[in-house]
This record gives sequence, structure tokens and C-alpha cells, in this order.
Amino acid sequence: MFAKSLLGAVLAALSLQAAAQTVKLPPTLTLTAYDTGSSGFNIAVAIGKAFKDKYGTDMRVLPAGNDVARLAPLKAGRAHASAMGIGVYFAQEGVFEFGAKEWGPQPLRLLMASSACNAISLGVAKDTGVKEVKDLKGKRVGLVVGAPSLNQNALAVLAFGNLTRNDVKLVEFSSYGAMWKGVLNNEVDAAIASTISGQAREAEASPRGLYYPPTPAADKAGWERLHRLGPYYAPHKASCGVGLSKENPVELPNYPYPIMTAYANQPAELVHAIVVGMVATYAAYKDAAPGADGFELSRQNLSWVLPYHEGTVRAFKEAGAWKAEHEAHNQALVKRQQVLADAWSAYLKTNPSDDKAAFGKGWLAARAAALRKAALPTVFD
Repeated sequence: MFAKSLLGAVLAALSLQAAAQTVKLPPTLTLTAYDTGSSGFNIAVAIGKAFKDKYGTDMRVLPAGNDVARLAPLKAGRAHASAMGIGVYFAQEGVFEFGAKEWGPQPLRLLMASSACNAISLGVAKDTGVKEVKDLKGKRVGLVVGAPSLNQNALAVLAFGNLTRNDVKLVEFSSYGAMWKGVLNNEVDAAIASTISGQAREAEASPRGLYYPPTPAADKAGWERLHRLGPYYAPHKASCGVGLSKENPVELPNYPYPIMTAYANQPAELVHAIVVGMVATYAAYKDAAPGADGFELSRQNLSWVLPYHEGTVRAFKEAGAWKAEHEAHNQALVKRQQVLADAWSAYLKTNPSDDKAAFGKGWLAARAAALRKAALPTVFD
């Protein structure tokens, strides 16, 4: 059995090496990403340099300030892929800003995603005395106007401690930066951030200090509550960032970032070439930007909340990483997208109100009904 396993690994490696030698990419690839200077932008630039050096392909990285702006060029055919955040999940589900008439559920597919040593959770000022998530009851928790991904993350982490928005004092800010200034100025006690973000580091060095309450994987009930609001999260032993190290890891919630995404109609040959190229050039870009090492093939979550593109599946099969259970999970996710697409199409035929609020409310109800009929979780009601 060991010999067969070893032989399979060798054959998979040879197959991927062969694919890497025959990669055919267009002269220019266009990606969208978070704003200039963000980790997602920097990682995309690092991958672009590796592609230029190995394949001669120029990678244009277009910065965009929000999820709609990042996806719009893909939808219009002006970009091949995007280095997205968790907004990609909201786009698939057709919620928040994607519950508008111009959008609806989007047929998006994964290429690869970075799972690094950090985590994304609620950082809490040390002077509050909070040790566990449940201790946040009655405390001030920051939200950002017009930033559903940040706010949903915060509510999901609160749910781990069996807390809802009614159990804390929610304080709204105009921006992510303003929220974290609020932590420094003692206007709020907790806010969502990556453990390696500059804002978290600044708070750690301030007189208030900063602490990330753990979310142990062993707490099954806590994770069940968290997953109802944030199914994209997974338990993770975080080992870098505020209060963390390889010698002192803490179990915290995390999801991949950046998430390389394309539309389902992006040609399979092109996506296959991009993914094979990302695997083949990993050594060249993994240390070029913080978080880039998370794109290692072995760190890919093959049973996540977004389906993989058929071009990616082919590349992963060649690498010996794709199993029957991954295929079954992927097909179930494609089915979910189809249920959402059908529900959206049916809802538009009802001539819904042009009023934005009324349209959104009606869509959420229609969406939930369709998912329940298909025996699928609604997540957003």
C-alpha cells in the first residue's frame, strides 16, 4: 500500500511538472484586488512577477475599493480573475450589496486561496478584562457602515459566545480605520481584524493593549452557532500576529484571503494554466509578500463554501490532490448556485418593487423559500 501511495505521489508530481512546462498564458492577464498597499494587492503583484519571470506574461492588477468594484470588471469581461475577500461568498449568495437588482447571485468559481498563519476575529482591548468571547456581553462592539463582510464576521464571532447583537452595544463607524481609531480612543471595546493587520498591531502597542479571545474547535456548540452566521469560517491554530507565535498558537476562526476567483464561464484552459502556473511558481512568490505562502497546494481547503472552477479541478487532479469526496462537495455547491440562480430569475419575473429596501426584503424572502424547498441552509434570512 505504501509503495502504491508513493508511486501515485510520484506520478502526480510528474504530471503536474509536465503541465507546468506546457502552460500557455495570454500576453497579459488582468486581475482586480483590494486597494494599493493591501496584502491582497501585494500578493497579486508578487504572483504577477513570478509569472512574468517564468512565462513572460504581464499581470495587470487593478485596485478597487469594494467588492462590487472588484467584481464589475470580471462581470463585464474586462478582467480574468480577482483577488477577493469574503465578499465573494456574499456575491455567490446574492446578499447585502449583491441583493440589488443589478447583481443577484453570481456564478463564481475558486481558483486558489491563501490560508496563512493569521486569523480574522474580534480583537478586544485588554483593559476590558475579557478572556472569552462570552465575556463581551454588555461591551461595545464596532461595526462599519456599508461593510457587510466586517459586520457579519463580528456577529458570527459573537455567536460563538452565545451572544447576539442585542447582548452588546453596537457602535457604528464610517470606515474600518475609524473603527480601529475608536478602539484606541476608548470609544469601542472590540472590533474585527486580521491578527496581522496594522490596526491590530497599533492597538496592541497602545495603552489599552489588545487580545484575541480563543474559539476552541472542541467547543462544538459554539462553532455550530458561529457557522450559522459565518459558514465560511473554519477553526484555525493561528500562530502569527497579536499575541501569537509558533510557540504560542491560539485557536481562532479564519477563512482564506485573498481568494482568487473567476466566473464559471472563464475558459477552463485559461484557468487550468493560471492554477498550474501558481503551483509551479510558488517558491518564487511565497516569501515576496506577507500571506503569499498560504497559496501552497497542501493548504487549499477542497471542501469550502465556493465551488472550484473546472480548470482548477483538472489541475488539482493532475497534482493528485482531488478526491471523490471533493468532487461530490463541489457538485453540491454548484447545485446550490443553480437553486439561487433559479430563485433570482423567478423573483425578477414577479415585477418586484423598484424601491431598494422593498426589493431587497422581497428577494431575501424568495431566496430563503427556494433554499428551504431544496433542503439547503439559508444562512441569511
